[in-house]
Amino acid sequence: MEIGIGLDASLGMTWADQTELSDESAKLGYKSIWTPEGNGVDSFHLCVQRWQATRSTVAEGLGTGIGVSPVMYRTPLSFAMAGGTVSQITGGKFVMGIGSGASYRPKSRRVVGLGRLSTLALMRDYVTVVRGLVNGDEVNYEGETVTLRGMSLGISPAPKTPVYLGALGPRMLELAGELADGASLNWCTPEQIAWSRERVADGAAKAGRQPSEINMTEYIRICVDDDVDAARIALAKATMTYALGQTVPTERERQLGYRGHFERMGYTEQLAELDQMRTRGASADEVAAAFPADLLLAVGYFGKADGAAAHFKRLSEGLDTSIVRVVAARPNIDSVRAVMTACSPDKVAAA
Repeated sequence: MEIGIGLDASLGMTWADQTELSDESAKLGYKSIWTPEGNGVDSFHLCVQRWQATRSTVAEGLGTGIGVSPVMYRTPLSFAMAGGTVSQITGGKFVMGIGSGASYRPKSRRVVGLGRLSTLALMRDYVTVVRGLVNGDEVNYEGETVTLRGMSLGISPAPKTPVYLGALGPRMLELAGELADGASLNWCTPEQIAWSRERVADGAAKAGRQPSEINMTEYIRICVDDDVDAARIALAKATMTYALGQTVPTERERQLGYRGHFERMGYTEQLAELDQMRTRGASADEVAAAFPADLLLAVGYFGKADGAAAHFKRLSEGLDTSIVRVVAARPNIDSVRAVMTACSPDKVAAA
């Protein structure tokens, strides 16, 4: 299993911090540095900067990856152009993860001018076209959401960038097995990782592929501090946005996205109790304080640094690439470093 580090915008890093922490990641033995993407800093540029920063320690630079970028923000051609360029600059040390984001929500689609569509069809179209372009194919494709005729990527030789698909539900996991180079998981128990592998294998079988061709990757959130309660609250706040959503969901919304994912793992009653708190007007701090500790520890870790590596190792069972996604207990870089050090690959190996 390869171990990467995941650093995101919530950590409040300056560009100087990015450079310093990227090099420290290389010194600690991490094999790759990952970032999600929102509608802020361009993550393709960020990956190049991080790769460059690691070259003083690792001559060829660490691998970098985006896990994941919501496809509503770019066309397939612009994904291929950006990802292919990063691959070319880094000598192939880049993985491009794409995902559906909140495309299943009508409000999110309206923001970017998209009408009603099938999220599964959207991702089928994007993975097919983007992967074809970065592999040097001339793409002639007509899908439900994407059409290209005689289009090829003007990068020679072809950048052959691995394309990973953000996947949680059974049909998206099968699609990853059918079409993608990897599946980017999130917030999974080890049991859910095993279940996900089975769905990916089903998709691979339909396409005549070997399941081993698809890299199983996941962010695992880690928050360490000597004040265990401070670490718990910080991890709860990081988890809430996903497990609960911004607003109390409708019955239909509970079946979709991350809410559906957490309910498939058996947390329906616990999340319903937190929804009741929100309906009664509870603040985010009150909900975070009430967030079940057992749920947090089932998909991540909070606590003292000396317990982090063993817990991370257990949660990584079944993955090909496991990513330490840093959650800072306090708003400073020392808190980021504490997680990086606590789950360094040598400590995980020894745990």
